[in-house]
Amino acid sequence: MEIVAKGQQRATIRTIPNLLTALRILAIPLLVMLLTSPAPLPSFLAALVFGVASLTDLLDGYLARYQKTETAVGKLLDPMADKLLILAAMIMLIPLDRVPAWMAVVIIGREVAVTGLRGIATADGVVIASSRGGKAKMVRQSLALGGLMIHYEYLGINFHILGAVLLWIALAVTLWSGIDYFHKFYKEMVDKESTRGNRL
Repeated sequence: MEIVAKGQQRATIRTIPNLLTALRILAIPLLVMLLTSPAPLPSFLAALVFGVASLTDLLDGYLARYQKTETAVGKLLDPMADKLLILAAMIMLIPLDRVPAWMAVVIIGREVAVTGLRGIATADGVVIASSRGGKAKMVRQSLALGGLMIHYEYLGINFHILGAVLLWIALAVTLWSGIDYFHKFYKEMVDKESTRGNRL
């Protein structure tokens, strides 16, 4: 029975959505390597790798819901893979002078704060679900960083300027979604305390 249970557990973990999430994580070292060079070709290839990796985020979520194969491992790894991909790209773009260091600090600080907040909530038995603002933030950050990776002008489009404008928009959405998470946390904790008081 134990052998069968372990086999079923491995089969449950090895779903297509989880494999796509793992591929997103494995793409990070390649992305980092490409972003060590500011030349046009590595920049374009980095944007290509980043774009494909970002698309797997949409695909794995859709497949998990469609195939009803959502797993605890997937719920843990999926947001972690997203954050690692975004933060790795952002940090690598700082020495290339494509992302201001202060912007990276603000965005990374938001991610750390929200992750810590959700951890505290979970420990207290409160679940703070992902919001639309969180997904909107991810999409806008991905578009901004993709443009900043390409950097050079193609087809009459200055991708650096485009990416910089999108990054400002992404920053605003990032801060707004962070405030929204803190508001939800406060509301959930107040409701929980109120429920405890009514029981007493």
